[in-house]
Amino acid sequence: MPGIGLALIGMIVFALGYRYYSKYIAEKVFRLDPNFQTPAEQYNDGVDFVPTKRSVVWAHHFTSVAGAAPILGPAIAVYWGWLPAFIWVVLGTVFAAGVHDFGALALSVRNKGQSVGTIANKLIGRRGKLLFLFIILLLVVMVNAVFAWVVANLFISFPASVISIFIQIPIALWIGVAIHKRQKSMLIPSIIALAIMYGTAVLAAQFPILQIDLVSYFGGEEGTVLGMGAVPMAFLIWIVVSFIYVYFASTLPVWRLLQPRDYINAQQFVVGLGLLYLAIFVTNPTVTAPATRSVDDVSWFPLLFITVACGAISGFHALVASGTSSKQIRREPDSRMVGYLGAVGEGVLALLSIIAVTTLFASADAFNQAYTSFNVANETGLNNFIAGAGQLATGLMIPAHVAETIVAVIVISFAATTLDTSVRLMRYIIAELATEYKVPTLTKKHVATSIAVASSMALVMMPGDDRGFGSGGYLLWPLFGTQNQLLAGITLLLITIWLRKLGRNYFITLIPMIFLLTMTLSAMFIQLTTEWLPSGEWLLFGIGSIVFVFASWICLEAIFIFKKKNDTNQDLDV
Repeated sequence: MPGIGLALIGMIVFALGYRYYSKYIAEKVFRLDPNFQTPAEQYNDGVDFVPTKRSVVWAHHFTSVAGAAPILGPAIAVYWGWLPAFIWVVLGTVFAAGVHDFGALALSVRNKGQSVGTIANKLIGRRGKLLFLFIILLLVVMVNAVFAWVVANLFISFPASVISIFIQIPIALWIGVAIHKRQKSMLIPSIIALAIMYGTAVLAAQFPILQIDLVSYFGGEEGTVLGMGAVPMAFLIWIVVSFIYVYFASTLPVWRLLQPRDYINAQQFVVGLGLLYLAIFVTNPTVTAPATRSVDDVSWFPLLFITVACGAISGFHALVASGTSSKQIRREPDSRMVGYLGAVGEGVLALLSIIAVTTLFASADAFNQAYTSFNVANETGLNNFIAGAGQLATGLMIPAHVAETIVAVIVISFAATTLDTSVRLMRYIIAELATEYKVPTLTKKHVATSIAVASSMALVMMPGDDRGFGSGGYLLWPLFGTQNQLLAGITLLLITIWLRKLGRNYFITLIPMIFLLTMTLSAMFIQLTTEWLPSGEWLLFGIGSIVFVFASWICLEAIFIFKKKNDTNQDLDV
């Protein structure tokens, strides 16, 4: 199978979905109103609620939800062959992710920029809201812990990327202040910033003296510092640095750092994907991985649908859409581009991940030898993508080591963006719970952020798995796929109830909601009964069982409400 074939089919379906399906949803279902006063205009506080150009909001939304997940999930899922992953990424993006992200954003904009957790109170009651917030809080702390590990790991694996990442921060701060005061476009400054970042990355790839290699500084992999090995000490430093950064990034006004940095990262997305897709069309690599593959350890059905989350559909997107993006929408029709096109952007990235990994190997046998088990796929998927992307770039006469450094810069930038957005979202959730339980101290910005950072770091520092020091987040990571997809399914459920109350076409969300909840609850039941219980993994089994019960409870409450008389809740904005 030629790589061009996969790229063309996927891009055509994505384009048709955005052009026609999202337009139908915007005009006939959500009925977006250009004269509606958005929360950003109504509550403009210069910190969280800031009316912003749709291109900048799209950049924030996309880079916040992208992270490493739309790369990693598909890079793992090709373990079962490229065809199931390809079909789920393409169709899931158009009919599930786009509707989910767009719907969560539209629902929040119509309800004062409130999060899906708060809106759940209006749609399924206080008990359902609290159960939902528990699922959300657990998901967010896992994201914080694991993405901190991902950033630290990539800094250690690709030391040539470090300077570029750190250069981005002061440049973004300068752009934020300059643009906010002068009310000018970010386009030219962000392109200049990107050129500086990539120029630095190229120089660092060529000259080791510009690489911040902590492991080397500490005497190599066999070295020790203060009783710790060189690698664990490097992890500790990078994790601490990451959380110091996200503390300040998540408390600063969105225009000062979040928006300009995300806009720069969006330029990275455009440039990086543009180059790699151009490389696909120039070199036309052959997909050597099998289309489908029979394996003995893990069946693809239904686990494929929790392995590929971002890039097909992801509940974390609803948190970003209703937590930060909805507070920046200037005109309600902008929600279509930000929400649906943001999901399409992830689909494009996930599609690239499939092509890069499945064309990396010389033959099907080489692929099979590299993907010997599902656990191996989990451990090597991200590095396989970076290697595959580097190999594609050589078709454009870009040296592989330079290309790998630039790809690492892109991945780290997205992961760091997701990390600080996630900490900001966790602060909102803590404040919501504090309001619910009347603990006003915890609603304060710095107090809630400190709790978010401290709890995430505590999980990171717990004794982890064979990934070594700093991988404590991976103790709970097997829950991420089901947690994330349960959140997506419940969000679709909320949107479905909302649309039904309005007398609109709710089948656009009902169908993907039923499919997703069925696949996710089935996958979770399989994990609980055939993996975690027999192997005695009591932490995963215990927390997983609680989440399974809570999610089932929410669904039952929603079914009861769904069957009630079709009247609009007086507290719910339409």
